[in-house]
Amino acid sequence: MGIFTSQKWWITPRKIRDKGIMGMNQRNADYIMYYNPRKLYPLVDNKLITKTLASKNGISVPTLYGVIEIQHEIHELEKLLSEHQQFVIKPAHGCGGNGILVITSRMNLRFQKSDGELINIDSIEHHVSNILSGMYSLGGVPDKAIIEYCVQFDPFFEHIIYRGVPDIRIIVFRGVPVSAMIRLPTRESDGKANLHQGAMGIGIDITSGVSCAGVNHNKIVNKHPDTGHSVTNIKIPHWNKILHIAIQCSDTVGLGYLGVDIVMDRKFGPLMLELNARPGLNIQLANKIGLLKKLQQIEQISILPESISDRLALAVNLENSFI
Repeated sequence: MGIFTSQKWWITPRKIRDKGIMGMNQRNADYIMYYNPRKLYPLVDNKLITKTLASKNGISVPTLYGVIEIQHEIHELEKLLSEHQQFVIKPAHGCGGNGILVITSRMNLRFQKSDGELINIDSIEHHVSNILSGMYSLGGVPDKAIIEYCVQFDPFFEHIIYRGVPDIRIIVFRGVPVSAMIRLPTRESDGKANLHQGAMGIGIDITSGVSCAGVNHNKIVNKHPDTGHSVTNIKIPHWNKILHIAIQCSDTVGLGYLGVDIVMDRKFGPLMLELNARPGLNIQLANKIGLLKKLQQIEQISILPESISDRLALAVNLENSFI
């Protein structure tokens, strides 16, 4: 029995295997469970630990303004925020972009969200209280609220996206980048670069940093749904540095199969935003190529290069072998 795709053709399981498409069960059993020791999960599942560890290892991250850990500290929130016109509040254990509040400006006693809505300090305090209660955390456990620098996206993306900050997702396997995509916010995703909330994914060629295809709601598209701008043949600036950061992140946390999310700030350049021990598989659709054959090639290499430059060269050679 075949699979009916959004492009209205039938793909048989045999063709899926031939294209090297990896499914969720195989990802979980053969790569996440095998290459990601459970004891290392807190290093990526807790965004506060991730940020602290990255900073100690020389990886650039958005500046931390403060942390709210208990309900009583919410009374100090207004004072903490008084020094900042823009900021982001997120749960330390959040997932899927849930619970992230982006404030882009202040107007007297009101704060403007990324979607233009104006809210007051009471609304922000209520949101932080919900974070602490575990409303947005993995498993609903009590959480902490992180307040950090609001990334100002690189002007390079200004004409492409609707609003919000795009990020770049890179899959790193055994310290080698194997696949990448840009995640562009849309009106539907409320300015967040999360594909499950309606953001758009655009595949990137590892060797050149040039975009090749786009996906939105699992459908192949070549234009941004809001701006109508073409998303193909976009040359991503600072590409080698972005790949370098991705490998650094992999070395820092020690996970063999890792998703690295990087944003491009107009002032500070590439910044590591988050790490993911269970990165999704839509990156295959965005690139129109499966992950499996690349992963299997790297698995066959018993001893991988130690230096970052040599692993970057290996990533390019692997990518070229699939062209």
